Amino acid sequence: MDRTQTKRIYAGAVPIGEGAPVTVQSMCNTETSDAEATLNQIFLLEAAGCDIVRVAVPDMKSAAALGEICSKSPLPVVADIHFDYRLALEAVKAGVHKIRINPGNIGAPERIKAVAAACREKKIPIRIGINGGSLGKKILAKFGSPSAPAMAQSARENIELLNMFDFDDICLSLKSSDTRLTVDAYRLAADEFPYPLHLGVTEAGTSYNGVIRSAVGIGTLLCEGIGDTVRVSLTADPALEVRAGIAILKAAGLRRGGPEIISCPGCGRCSYDLIKTAEEVESRLSGLKRDITVAVMGCEVNGPGEAKSADYGCACGKLGGIVFRKGEIAARVPAEKLSDVLVEMIESETDRE
Repeated sequence: MDRTQTKRIYAGAVPIGEGAPVTVQSMCNTETSDAEATLNQIFLLEAAGCDIVRVAVPDMKSAAALGEICSKSPLPVVADIHFDYRLALEAVKAGVHKIRINPGNIGAPERIKAVAAACREKKIPIRIGINGGSLGKKILAKFGSPSAPAMAQSARENIELLNMFDFDDICLSLKSSDTRLTVDAYRLAADEFPYPLHLGVTEAGTSYNGVIRSAVGIGTLLCEGIGDTVRVSLTADPALEVRAGIAILKAAGLRRGGPEIISCPGCGRCSYDLIKTAEEVESRLSGLKRDITVAVMGCEVNGPGEAKSADYGCACGKLGGIVFRKGEIAARVPAEKLSDVLVEMIESETDRE
């Protein structure tokens, strides 16, 4: 895939932009002032596959907890700052690896200068977060309503503010809850700005609709070569955001790692509990790091035939269940044993590699 080339920045040791692997982010929903609870969630996010984690810093009590969080976190920590520039300065002192601000709501130029100087000294990048629902009054007056050009103009003005104070280690996001508006805004940004882009559809919704909207928006951009890091924003467990982000990257051909489960929808030819078997196989193989494709198919028509390119698979026909490897039948077993035999075969052969 031809990806848009952007400037390289680092969140801690994690590279972003300039062709680096696209990273997956999430955000803790704990109170940041509770360092123990926040760290516990960060470890769960790491286990789910998260690359970078963000925490809200709404007050000095939260800022005071950042030192412990950053020193113990297995992931680079991004501090999410609004309005009070002093919180950004405290976050820098605490050792955060990246800051997310909107310079336009930080206040006077002297305050932006102070944040830029602190981040430049510590080599901490700043993400300028543009949100279609919170554009400035002047921009709304000029453009009439939230639009892709309006969001690009907001990004442009905020970039100029940081550049004015000799700061250029910038990441951009231009999010909206409107999927099409989000896509249009990122396309404009990719054409104009050299900075890495953090993709997301903001306020995407609950686990079902939110994943779909995010997959459409983020997936469209990724398939066009746009985007350097992603967050799937869900009203759900943050670990689900991570799993969804990884799945979107895999679907876009931008990440490998672990099994890819393919399964057919089932039809009248299916003679066993396909849904249950597929869910069991997916769950039991979820921790496997081996790059393989595993097919769970409804019948022999869709078994070794249509799924012959899969590394492993199973199906069930008139003569019972079959487990296959590289399109060749490896075992015939009762339908109720399919998931057990398939998973055990994969695990045993993984151990031998």
